[in-house]
Amino acid sequence: MTRAHLPGIIAMAAIVVASNILVQYLFGNWLTWGAFTYPLAFLVTDIMNRVYGAGPARTVVFAGFVVGVICSLIGTQIMGEFGPLVTLRIAIGSGLAFLTAQLLDVGIFAALRKGVWWKAPLVSTLIGSTVDTALFFTIAFSASLTFIEPANDVAWAGEILPILGVGPLAPLWVSLAIADWAVKLTLALIALAPFRAITARMATPAEIR
Repeated sequence: MTRAHLPGIIAMAAIVVASNILVQYLFGNWLTWGAFTYPLAFLVTDIMNRVYGAGPARTVVFAGFVVGVICSLIGTQIMGEFGPLVTLRIAIGSGLAFLTAQLLDVGIFAALRKGVWWKAPLVSTLIGSTVDTALFFTIAFSASLTFIEPANDVAWAGEILPILGVGPLAPLWVSLAIADWAVKLTLALIALAPFRAITARMATPAEIR
């Protein structure tokens, strides 16, 4: 790690902390405010990957993972109306989803980096976001994984309702996952503009690798 990588590490840490705070506040019926900040982690990873290469990008990812673990540990000690703000299942789901999705993003980006400028960030973010959503919501709320934390009652997430209030019947957590995934995909497209602008200003020899 060099001093040049610190802005990426700081940006990732700030996004992780902000998302852990904002996830406590609802936005409508299917989302939290954290859903709008967390996807920016993919933008930071992709910028680091484009400008400095895959190695520094992974360093930023691991830094974000450590910050996320710390946030989860703090959350387990804060009691809300229904118990700790962060349960074991949420902590495991969040950490595993973040690390898996971000490292997958780094690998896919590196494989596609020599193509047209938008292909690597778009494809890596879309795939990474999909994996992130699937892992987190399944681990945190699926009834099939209650053995992870038997004492944690997540029956509310298994309530059978129309998907997003209008679709076929499914557990509530499926609607939450779909809404979260839709926001990630939308932001992946929007993020192409700042990605292009920022990487153009920060271009280094890593660009030719």
